[in-house]
Amino acid sequence: MNFTILAKELKKGLTFVEKITGKNLTLPILNNLLIEALPNFLKISSTDLEVGIEWWGPCKTEKEGSVVVPAKFLSQLVGALPEEKINIRNKGSNLLIEGNNIKTQVKGFSSEEFPIIPKFLKDIYIEMDGKKLRDGLISVVDMVSASQVKPEISGVYFSFNNGDIKLVATDSFRLAEKTIKDDIKNLFEREINFILPQKTTKELINILPEEEDKKIRIYFSESQVMFETFLPNSTHSEINLVSRQIDGEYPSYEEIIPKASKTKIVLNKDEFVKQIKMAGLFGGKTSEVAIKVGEKNIEIKSQDDEIGESELSMIAITEGDPAKVSFNYRFILNALINIKASEISFEMQGNDGPALIKPIGDTSYQYVIMPIRV
Repeated sequence: MNFTILAKELKKGLTFVEKITGKNLTLPILNNLLIEALPNFLKISSTDLEVGIEWWGPCKTEKEGSVVVPAKFLSQLVGALPEEKINIRNKGSNLLIEGNNIKTQVKGFSSEEFPIIPKFLKDIYIEMDGKKLRDGLISVVDMVSASQVKPEISGVYFSFNNGDIKLVATDSFRLAEKTIKDDIKNLFEREINFILPQKTTKELINILPEEEDKKIRIYFSESQVMFETFLPNSTHSEINLVSRQIDGEYPSYEEIIPKASKTKIVLNKDEFVKQIKMAGLFGGKTSEVAIKVGEKNIEIKSQDDEIGESELSMIAITEGDPAKVSFNYRFILNALINIKASEISFEMQGNDGPALIKPIGDTSYQYVIMPIRV
């Protein structure tokens, strides 16, 4: 193996693949990266057996080959290199990195020891805008359940149907649904559903493009799913992320979303955020704030026996019955920070029923929150 690459390009690749490696005492090989010199491309791979990431970057290849090297150390070493062209080759199972005033040798292993990352046939796929998927996932990923008692809600639910995608996450106390309409190309010609682990979803957010009009492709099998991004102005892969799916059926969450309300309030989002944050300071161990709906305003009350109490009010457009309902203020903020609209509607079902938060003028996002029962 012998190739030349810009240090900047190598650093970029390592930021994507190095994150899923760690101290695996059972299988130490998983703490390493697979480095492969291919014609015109460097390929770097990592896996923890649940998630696999492959990255390609342009290079000048003199001789093809592969070697496995420690991930953390290589990342630290390359991070200290100056921004210049570097030559990388192997000497047996060791990796030699040379620059203008640098010559290093890193002990590695045979590439035959590295686990195989599953491959997909690329004839059938779903294609969509990568930034829209990234933004959608950011708006739901933090609502996933951290408990493994119900593994089916420990990930984000993806549902592709009729040219749309719905992204859903819940922890039983709150639920977020984001619908993306983006002229999605679904070559499967059928509805595709799967549950992606939260850890994988966060890695996926890291690799998805932040710029608009960059397409990504999704490949699907019975137990695995792969997301593919592309090099700029090219049809060649830049990153492939492969993950297992979570087994099980996702709950019939649509039944939880209220279809009508007893009380509805319309609020300025930014002002509501300020008020909720202020009230939250006095929310105590339960993070409880009580929202009382009047004729033309709302009152937000909170109390902590050790700190004190707070009573705030703000103007609101109100409809329906008067109400006083308690919520976890953190859960309310989780919804508000993911809403771009300037106004939101807050629809309540009384003291015991779920409440619904939605942006005004945007039907693509809705957030269900359970009240604190007193």
